[in-house]
Amino acid sequence: METTLISDRFKVFATRECKGSSILYEHLSEKIAADDELLQLASYVRQGQPVPNLFFGAVHYLLLKGKSHELREYYGSIVNNPRDAVTAFPYFRDFCLKYQHEIIQIIENKLVQTNEVRRCSYLYPAFCYIYEKTKRPLALIEIGTSAGLQLLWDKYCYSYNSDEEVYGEALSELRIESEMQGARPPFILKQSPPVSTRIGIDLHINDLNNPDDYLWLKSLIWSDHTERIANFDRASRCFKKQSLELIEGDGVKLLTEIALKIPQDSVVCVFHTHVANQIPNQDKYELIERIKKLGEERDVLHLYNNMWDLGQFHLDYYLGGKEYNETLAETDGHGRWFKWNH
Repeated sequence: METTLISDRFKVFATRECKGSSILYEHLSEKIAADDELLQLASYVRQGQPVPNLFFGAVHYLLLKGKSHELREYYGSIVNNPRDAVTAFPYFRDFCLKYQHEIIQIIENKLVQTNEVRRCSYLYPAFCYIYEKTKRPLALIEIGTSAGLQLLWDKYCYSYNSDEEVYGEALSELRIESEMQGARPPFILKQSPPVSTRIGIDLHINDLNNPDDYLWLKSLIWSDHTERIANFDRASRCFKKQSLELIEGDGVKLLTEIALKIPQDSVVCVFHTHVANQIPNQDKYELIERIKKLGEERDVLHLYNNMWDLGQFHLDYYLGGKEYNETLAETDGHGRWFKWNH
């Protein structure tokens, strides 16, 4: 990939994703965008991957593995009182050049597969809405599942707008908090709707019982987002108490075969969040076509974002052979807030 294109990606990452969310990654992104050596290093990121996320994940991964360097003092995931982010770049640059061979090996072979469980804050009302429409248990098929943590959305507890009232699994170890914006709040069940099946598909399944996979997934969470890291740890503990099926393979190609095996007394719910930007366009069209064909055989719902646009949360579905398309909400990438439209 050309370094000018990579530079633009870091600039966009700084302004669109980091501003107001991560001072450290915003500052580093702006500096990397103007540094030829670091841009050349970042050019080793494998095709189709989000460059800044993978590059920062590789550095974070090496630091969490124990690499000794003063850069550690800027990472809230490692020290309790990190140094001022605006002074971090010289140390970051030195670290990257010192460990460039290890970084290249990581970014040539790893994938961005962030398990952002706070996105379940808007999945929960969406699945409540689906259950209210269908009145049948939900058979979940997640494409791009990574480690499967979002398949357990009904096993978490939720609160909105700092309200003490909770929804979902009230006794869950993980309580997810989010801001619900807008004048039209969603329909939300006090207790989770019934789930009959949990199937996750990914080109590479991350095993939370594997220490290296666990560390990589933690590394993908931005280093100063300590609440997200704590949520990931709690969700991982919930995961080890549950039963679900994780399949390694192409989710688009496997979808029809898997969906048709699900009993008719459940409604098929295909979903994915912040994954489709890594899916080639021809595969996106194939996914849409496969779901449409499934809709001729049985009721099926498709819940997704980040496929054709940014920030919009869509529900396409087929009930009784009829097609419906709705945009449910506008969402924050990390689930800090959402604005319900429907």
